Amino acid sequence: MLVNLSKPIDETGACTAIKDAAFPAPFVSGLEYNSPARGTWNIVHVGMLIPKSHQIYICAANCLRGVVLTAAEMGTLDRFSTITVQENNVLEGDMEELIIEGVSDILEKLPQKPPAVLVFTACIHHFMGCDLELVYNELRKRYPGVDFADCYMNPIMRKSGLTPDQIMKRQMYSLLEPLEINKKSINIIGNNISTDESSELVRTIRESGYELKDITFCNTYDEYLKMAESHVNISYLPIAIPGGEYLQEKLGQKHLHLPLCYGFDEISGNLNILNEYLGLPKKEYTEEKSAALKALKEAKEVIGDAKISIDYTAIPRPAGLARLLVENGFNVDRLYVDSFTEWDRKDFDWLVKNKPEMKVYATAHAKMRVLDRKCCEKSLAIGQKAAYFTESEYFVNIVEGGGMYGFDGIVRLTGLMKEAFICPKNIQDHIKMKGLGCDCLL
Repeated sequence: MLVNLSKPIDETGACTAIKDAAFPAPFVSGLEYNSPARGTWNIVHVGMLIPKSHQIYICAANCLRGVVLTAAEMGTLDRFSTITVQENNVLEGDMEELIIEGVSDILEKLPQKPPAVLVFTACIHHFMGCDLELVYNELRKRYPGVDFADCYMNPIMRKSGLTPDQIMKRQMYSLLEPLEINKKSINIIGNNISTDESSELVRTIRESGYELKDITFCNTYDEYLKMAESHVNISYLPIAIPGGEYLQEKLGQKHLHLPLCYGFDEISGNLNILNEYLGLPKKEYTEEKSAALKALKEAKEVIGDAKISIDYTAIPRPAGLARLLVENGFNVDRLYVDSFTEWDRKDFDWLVKNKPEMKVYATAHAKMRVLDRKCCEKSLAIGQKAAYFTESEYFVNIVEGGGMYGFDGIVRLTGLMKEAFICPKNIQDHIKMKGLGCDCLL
């Protein structure tokens, strides 16, 4: 795309007032820009959560660069291999043989066989109609002591059906096989970052005498496999819903989706769904609500009327958080969101009526590469993309909700907002690090 940089760049197409924004997709999909904010996890980070597993990526050499660099940055190259698809493999139609013999060669050369192998096929395999069922049947026959998971590095799936992220969140549990159900065991699924122990969600589970399992707790492969014995899976990120539905069908585990949200009534409702499931009485959460309101008030005293920007990588429901902050006197000026989810509909409609001038910016629109979007006065950004686009050194550095949940999550988040507004950070140093919160990162 050629742009005349001698003239101011028009925001049209990359920015709109929320009152004029179409829901759920305010912007036309086209040529895209990828900002240098790298805190969100990619498929390599997520796959490494399965203890002792080995990842094998099969695609063209240029596509391998990013995942190789991620594994190198994590210091986990000993758990990572690649198979390069070349032109002759396409012309000769030997893709199945390439995968079977390539994976076999890798496994034979490893010092010891891993308990699980995550095989990542790519777009080319789907374009060519590669018989993946045959591939996995042969690999499982050759290596009966190894569990194989079919995973996908397939960007052509981004715009229809399940997204690559949703598929990865499902496939990371695909190795679980039925076990005798333990009615005193509960899983939290779909998270890369552990849920805060102080949250009402975790405290309710533990104080009721239940064992809590989470892939982020697993240190051994056997611990991971024992997640199959839990009676219920709790998810709270929308991206994890397909995984919960898959496990409910495969293992008979009940799935409770208790979404991460910011409205007091919805938080109470979600927690009481859990209480009902555990046989506990319904609660009003009066003290917890008071603590959250007090924390919001204290944060407002520090931040004042400074403009606040929120991006979708920080929390899954940016409109919900924006509404909570606006209701409590904060000056939320911008949302950085390429598209909204249905979970944000109610709060989006509220903002249209009560904060119609709020701006919604795309993050992937090509104009965002050159648009003058800097917020000149001191402002607060929640999320790395918001910090990058506003060039604010005062930002809350979290992804995917940061493990915060419920009323306790609001208290924790407002504490981070106060800290961020007082203590500036170097944007470049922070946002260039991949996989924020990944324990393996140096």
